[in-house]
Amino acid sequence: MLRWVVEMNRFLLAFLTCFLVSLTLSTQAAEPRQQPIEQERARTVYIFHQPIVMLQAKFGITTPEERVLRIRNTLRNFTQEDVREPLKIVPVTRYNQQGRLIVMNSKPVMLLTQEDLDEGDDLTLDEAAQRVLARMETQRTALRDQYDSDWLALAAVKTAAGVLALVILWYGAYRSWRWVRRFYHRRILENRSLVPQHWRRFIGAIEARLYALLMILLSILAFYVWLSWVFSLFPWTRVWGSSLGDWSLRVLREIALSIVSALPGIMIVLIIFLITAFILKLLKVVLNQVEAGRLQLPGVHPETVGATRKLISVVVWLFALSAAYPFLPGANSLAFKGISVFFGLMLTLGSAGVMNHAMSGLVLIYSRALRKGDVIRVADNEGLVSEIGMLATKIITRENYVVTVPNAVVVSGKITNLSVQNPDGGINLTVGVTIGYDTPWRQVHAMLELAAKRAKGIDLSHPPLVRQLSLMDWYIAYELQVRLLPGQSLAAARNELHSNIQDVFNEFNVQIMSPNFVMQPDGAVMVSKENWYQAPASAPEGDKE
Repeated sequence: MLRWVVEMNRFLLAFLTCFLVSLTLSTQAAEPRQQPIEQERARTVYIFHQPIVMLQAKFGITTPEERVLRIRNTLRNFTQEDVREPLKIVPVTRYNQQGRLIVMNSKPVMLLTQEDLDEGDDLTLDEAAQRVLARMETQRTALRDQYDSDWLALAAVKTAAGVLALVILWYGAYRSWRWVRRFYHRRILENRSLVPQHWRRFIGAIEARLYALLMILLSILAFYVWLSWVFSLFPWTRVWGSSLGDWSLRVLREIALSIVSALPGIMIVLIIFLITAFILKLLKVVLNQVEAGRLQLPGVHPETVGATRKLISVVVWLFALSAAYPFLPGANSLAFKGISVFFGLMLTLGSAGVMNHAMSGLVLIYSRALRKGDVIRVADNEGLVSEIGMLATKIITRENYVVTVPNAVVVSGKITNLSVQNPDGGINLTVGVTIGYDTPWRQVHAMLELAAKRAKGIDLSHPPLVRQLSLMDWYIAYELQVRLLPGQSLAAARNELHSNIQDVFNEFNVQIMSPNFVMQPDGAVMVSKENWYQAPASAPEGDKE
């Protein structure tokens, strides 16, 4: 199928090329060179900047260049009466050569012989003379109009009428654009537009803008047509008018040839992108099954499906772009290559830090060190993970601030995940106090446990746990660990627990103050055995007697 399409496009390209070339050859003469060198230009007769014929014969010591100069001087000596008479061809014999003499008002203008013809033109002397006569007659008519005041006056009137028509066209385009803008604004306000309303904040009144662009293009085209037409009215500028027309045809021909020649490559690029889109659609279906838990793939977990999908999409699209690049129109041009090198250099210089953060993001996602919704502590930041991006991780702190931490910083530091060990969503909360040695540790344990039981948001199905972390010089460091209910705010629970600890310690007359001694106290700082179980602590059954 693809081969058939390529062959069909080649056939169309060849047909269009032959057609356009035939049009070109039928409207241009064969004798004057289309792209002459300096020597050929000196041998070519020009009238009003238009090439008439290139002379090649040499008469005695008279070179073709000298013949061109003599013809030019002859043309300058013609009067207005001479120009009114049509040109004629008279067969003559000069220098033992058959020739055709072109005369105007019985005055010789140019002699054309067999040796002036180019063998590649495949023309007879009479055919060549007729072609030269037709070109010179066209220029004679233009020169005659130059002396005709009535013609010039009529051309001036036509020019003024053309200016008026052009201004009316521009004014009509402007008024129609204003009407179209009001019409679509009214439809948008009435919610009767074909474009969905939620798209309007991105594209606005796109219809009015497209219509304005169309009117601008039509106005430029109208000015171009008017300018070419006005140039063709006056003898002095007629060559410019024809040049504008020839330039338009040449541009249209080149555009048509470029479009036809680019069709095979565009179709191949389209096929590559369609295959790529189909592959990504298939992978999306498979990964959605993994994310839903209905399918298991080695190394792919439900929480890493999102990153895996993005990573695979980037790799597949890069591969597709690499495969389609040679078939893009203009891919082999120097401009296209220069732009590619420029963007490649920008990407190389600017992607060092970005790639570092992106790779760190992949490490975070695929190591599953944290997930969205986890409560973590990173450096000085503690809060709820709201987003794990390719470049940064966002944390909502207890002050309800959103802190954005670059992934490279997260990976390079210590990550404390407070909720990963509790599948039900509860969080372990720990608080610490330091109490002097004169307070029984059993009493401290009991008071901390009582404070935990009184606090709101504590999951009492998991008993509070009190630890003695360190025996310091003047006090003991205690730690209370509790399990919070699912969804309980860490900051609110910590505040609630601190409040209840203070209330319980005040209730039992125990100060939360760490003593520091400047000198050795008179008595030993200790707790006698009969004070081991001060309220709210209770002695075990075996120790109550």
